[in-house]
Amino acid sequence: MKQPESGSAPTLAALLDILPDAAVTGPTDIAVADVRFDSRQVQPGDLFVAISHPGYQHDGHNFVASALDRGAVGVIVGRPVAVPADVAQVVVRDPPRALALLSAARAGWPAARLGIVGVTGTDGKTTTTTLIAGALQALGHTAAHVSTASLGTGAAVLPNQSRQSTPEAPEIQHLLAQATDHGADYAVIEATSHGLAQDRLYGTEVDVAVYTNITHEHLDYHGSIEEYVAAKARLLALQSSLPGVPAKLHPRAKAAVLNADDAHCPRLRSLAQVPVTTYGLHRPADVYAVSATYDGLRPSVQVRTPWGNAQLRPRVVGPFNVANVLAALTTLGVLGCPLAAAVAAVCRQAGAPGRMELIEAGQPFAVIVDYAHTPASLDLVLRALRPLTPGRLIAVFGSAGERDRAKRPMMGRIAATHADFFVLTDEDPRGEDRAAILAEIAAGAVAAGARQGTHFLCCPDRRTAIRLAFERATTGDTVLLAGKGHEQSIIINGRSHPWDDRTVARELLS
Repeated sequence: MKQPESGSAPTLAALLDILPDAAVTGPTDIAVADVRFDSRQVQPGDLFVAISHPGYQHDGHNFVASALDRGAVGVIVGRPVAVPADVAQVVVRDPPRALALLSAARAGWPAARLGIVGVTGTDGKTTTTTLIAGALQALGHTAAHVSTASLGTGAAVLPNQSRQSTPEAPEIQHLLAQATDHGADYAVIEATSHGLAQDRLYGTEVDVAVYTNITHEHLDYHGSIEEYVAAKARLLALQSSLPGVPAKLHPRAKAAVLNADDAHCPRLRSLAQVPVTTYGLHRPADVYAVSATYDGLRPSVQVRTPWGNAQLRPRVVGPFNVANVLAALTTLGVLGCPLAAAVAAVCRQAGAPGRMELIEAGQPFAVIVDYAHTPASLDLVLRALRPLTPGRLIAVFGSAGERDRAKRPMMGRIAATHADFFVLTDEDPRGEDRAAILAEIAAGAVAAGARQGTHFLCCPDRRTAIRLAFERATTGDTVLLAGKGHEQSIIINGRSHPWDDRTVARELLS
């Protein structure tokens, strides 16, 4: 097997120091160029990790031969496989965790040089991640962030085209290493339930764990709400150091930031091994919104905190974004930022692209693009916009194909309850029948008393659906385009087509 020419690559023997229970056969004094779990990406000199996990469509053990053909110098497996005698084979109990640890080690343990803020929850993760990273940057830090919408460090931020909110372990460690190369002292990471359940962040020590909320989502993957909550709770476990993982070079205060309004807050508090600080709008909390008023769609909030009281006038839109602002403010507080500076920094942030984003093209009605694609998030957005809309509330949304079907009628009922009119359309039908998806949503709407043709329409083509909504909107109305948010494509019949709700809205409004 050809080995990489660079002498800077660590040996397999050195990397295996963090896998003490591994059973090793074959040579280990070989240089490892990189760590891969996708055999198609293997380059000569790489180490291939065979992943067998419910979250992956294929068993990586079936691709060991392909990885060796492409030049892998060793394999990490969960069960022994047939390999040539000159190939290192390392059998471990948990390949996903081994992948995460090896990726971090190969990248030079970048998390040890960073303050890590992990943000999880069903809704609000991306906005909260963006607010925290932007506020840290405004306070003089260099902050990297990894989110559904974007990736980058400081001003060097690019759209996240992968549709993976929490990338796979090798990519996360590569991004964190890039961040340290660019002088970052913080990284704010959006941690999804899939990413946590699949241990993509294992070995990345988290300083502050931030929770937004936990509601019905991804039960097609997790199986039950209990398992979903358990996956989210893994973020708290990442706040403990692991044997063999380098200690933080510049330790930060450890904290858990919890939403007191969320029903799962007591359970999460009981699991936290670090000090807990809560925030909330409706239940008593350490950081509490005493009052909130609105100028149009924009809030003004009086808050009481352990560090004093303050008035916030954030740039974000809508009542539920107040909770995201409070989460960001609380995070800065537990990190030791002075209250006045933290308030000013948070209020300078515009929020995440495609999250309650106003589209202004001179039209007499409000148009908002949001990523709301779950029953809870759609309910939250519509409830928030209802009292702020003097006219009619019109929604355009759908539900993803090949995903949780149980939520489809739920979303139909929610729209029938809170919207004056709505158009059901494609989100990402993937390989499913487009009309059948809309029929399942419509069934929930009809059960709630809505009539097709009077209260709602079904129109699979999303551009036409948006046009139909705009044609019905008049002065004082609000049109919500939900489900796609920042995304740059739509998947139909297994093919990805360019798409951006914001661009299409501006084109139609013009």
